[in-house]
Amino acid sequence: MTDMQGYAQRGYIDKAPHFNSISNALESAILTPILKAMIEESARPLRQVETDFAADSTGFSSCVYERWYDAKYGRERSIAKYVKGHMMVGTTTNVVTSVEVTPAYISDYEMLQPLLKSTASRFNIEKVSADKAYSGRSNVAAIAATGAKPLIPFKSNANSKGSELWKQTFAFFQNNRDEFLKQYHWRSNVETTFSMIKAKFGAYVRSKTPTAQTNEVLCKVLAHNLCVLVQMFFELGIEPEFWANGTSALIEARPEAWFRNLPERQPWSGPKKGQRGPVSHAASGI
Repeated sequence: MTDMQGYAQRGYIDKAPHFNSISNALESAILTPILKAMIEESARPLRQVETDFAADSTGFSSCVYERWYDAKYGRERSIAKYVKGHMMVGTTTNVVTSVEVTPAYISDYEMLQPLLKSTASRFNIEKVSADKAYSGRSNVAAIAATGAKPLIPFKSNANSKGSELWKQTFAFFQNNRDEFLKQYHWRSNVETTFSMIKAKFGAYVRSKTPTAQTNEVLCKVLAHNLCVLVQMFFELGIEPEFWANGTSALIEARPEAWFRNLPERQPWSGPKKGQRGPVSHAASGI
């Protein structure tokens, strides 16, 4: 905000925003679908380049801690809570095509289909790679329904029982392991994307509430996509075309993952800032 105050003094802007303006904006749930729409649209210009995609999740630590008393060792313990960013990325340019932010306890498996649905609405998907956390019949079927080839390794206890699609996918994994791994290796690009985001914009969130943490992660992803776009504009000559159908993202229903088993946040009932009177020395014991 120091820079903004300097801009105001030079007359570049009418008024420097308050230092809490960004924090207050991140607290707004209205901002979430807008940020998601901007992320999705920022990836749209690369639809002619990206046909292979990879999905995974990564954690962003926070300054919110869980504390408990360890009866066995007789001391208090604590651990920092974190939020998960579930993303689908293009393996050619590392652009994020869809993203969902959830609490840490939400499993990766159930988040693949929302990511896939969002990406399929704007891209022609040929291959989707993901790790064993996404391995399951419903996810394989969802990927095949988009016309894409699923590249998900099977767990050690998996078998060929199931639909014909499941049997064919299992047989390809078992009998053509070298070819599978050669194509599956593109999944490592999603880890590269996570590294790019965290290296440039931080691996943690400063916000404390679920809504603000969600918006903060989305801002990091949006900033990453803009960096990718600028590079592709120069390297590939991509035309910056946006909002062909982007407004549809604003009316899509948000996943209920954030609101599952979360306690309702109670509003502050005490005096507001500026309404608190001076501290009484008699009352404070001074």
